[in-house]
Amino acid sequence: MSKRWIHSKLRVQLAAWYLAFFSVLFVLLGLVLYGVLSRSLERRLDEALVTQANTAAALMREEMEEMHGDSQAAANGVIAEMQPRSSVVAILDDRMMLASSAPPRTDLKPAAAEALTSRSADSLWRWRDWGRYGARGAVRTVSIGKRTFVVMAIESLDSIAQELQVVRDTLLVVIPLLLAAAGIGGYLITRRGLAPLDSMAAQSRKITGASLETRLTIGDAAEELTTLAASFNELLSRLDQSFASMRRFVQDASHELRTPLAVIQAEADVTLSRDRSPAEYQESLTTIQEESRRLARLVDDLLNLASADAGHVQLRVEELYLNDLVAECCRSMRPLAAARNVELECRSSNDVAVRGDEQLLRRMILNLLDNAIRYTPPGGRVTAGVETQGSEVRIQVADTGIGIAPEASTHVFDRFYRADKARSRQEGGFGLGLSIVKWIAELHHGAVELASQPGHGSTFIVHLQRG
Repeated sequence: MSKRWIHSKLRVQLAAWYLAFFSVLFVLLGLVLYGVLSRSLERRLDEALVTQANTAAALMREEMEEMHGDSQAAANGVIAEMQPRSSVVAILDDRMMLASSAPPRTDLKPAAAEALTSRSADSLWRWRDWGRYGARGAVRTVSIGKRTFVVMAIESLDSIAQELQVVRDTLLVVIPLLLAAAGIGGYLITRRGLAPLDSMAAQSRKITGASLETRLTIGDAAEELTTLAASFNELLSRLDQSFASMRRFVQDASHELRTPLAVIQAEADVTLSRDRSPAEYQESLTTIQEESRRLARLVDDLLNLASADAGHVQLRVEELYLNDLVAECCRSMRPLAAARNVELECRSSNDVAVRGDEQLLRRMILNLLDNAIRYTPPGGRVTAGVETQGSEVRIQVADTGIGIAPEASTHVFDRFYRADKARSRQEGGFGLGLSIVKWIAELHHGAVELASQPGHGSTFIVHLQRG
């Protein structure tokens, strides 16, 4: 399935939704207009019939005075004077038809026409249910002396039906044309609106792992598409950084692995080049053993970081006293501190209970102590302690060492980063210790921060939550 076909299908789907929306809109609009027009025509007809009935009632009163009470002559006079063209006017007296105008057309229902022409008052009264006969009517009562007359004005709805038929025919022609125009317009608008997406797709197909620095450009597009392009560019930036970090990680790891392997291979080659004394063999094996341990420690750190990146590390959470754990770590690191003539001080505090993985927390503290001791010159001091502040626990490891420059402070937690690469390698470090510290702190929903000044030492603070 080609991408061009997918894009075309998307355009057709959007155009179809656009057409469906306007179809419903136009149909509803047509129904509303038809209903409004129908009620307007009926209301206008009702007003005309009421006017006719009122006029006939007024004329009946005048004619009765002129005819000296002759109701028949007065009714005939009213009909003759009004001469309705499109309606029927009937005058009744005591249920007797006095006079009525003949139906102007044959469009009245047969029963209505028969009632009007038969001069039967009873049938005409029964016919007052105008809707049954397709007509509208108005009735007025006139009291003259002691007599009461009824005036009716009636008209067929056929004229309205004819007008509405014209409207229906017009709508049946106009709405399909409008829908066709809406469909074509919707497709063109959708095609134009999705053009930036086609451009983005074409540009993204050209981006490879070697060209992640490329960014999408869509020109003047809708805000939503601009936001989408910006989000995609941000994704490319993160991928570019990740790939660069990965490449740097592989290069650094390869370099770190190559050094101990080269030492082991060289030591073995030199030792095996000729027969040597037991002391020389022992010295070579000791060198190989040290480099092997260094290599094993590096591989172990890499595996731990790889497991962390993959999210495969599961905490073995248990309740422990953090002050006791810091004290134990200090006791473990005192031989290293004494060998380097560095004073190691552990400030005890009250019991501080936390929940966490004891082994990982131990490794975090040991890494901080090891880092502080290695970068503190002889005669210096390293201090470790635990503080509490509300629900937060802080582990502080401070030293009086060489400090860290401001430009390096933001990178000390990066993998394989070392401010003094030559000294770090001489000290046996890989540049992974602080990365592991940060990972363990974040794994326990905490954080680590650094406060340092060159020549005045460094202080690492790990923030953890109680419980």
